[in-house]
Amino acid sequence: MFIFNISNPLTLLLMLAATVLLIFLAQEVKKSMIGAVVLFIYLMLLVMHVVQVATLAEEYRYMISTLTRCIIIDFVFVFISFFSYLWIDDIETKATGKKSLDNSLEWFWRKV
Repeated sequence: MFIFNISNPLTLLLMLAATVLLIFLAQEVKKSMIGAVVLFIYLMLLVMHVVQVATLAEEYRYMISTLTRCIIIDFVFVFISFFSYLWIDDIETKATGKKSLDNSLEWFWRKV
């Protein structure tokens, strides 16, 4: 069974670097779609790891701890990419002058 093990420190460091660079790129070009792609990729990784845990065969039960760590890391990256998407979307709406559909996080951005 193939597992994309993101709990490996080198893989984790590379994924973090790629995420930070993509968020920086999205902030510089003021395109929230880049942040949405990053969020979508991490959501697909989360779904893939949850499906692997749910359909894990009995001979692969020793991999449950690795998959659990991967799911926890997936949640952290989804959290980071979601808030970075909201931040980049706010930057994009201010730069283009268009109004956001729902401005319910305005209180959050004022505090940050």
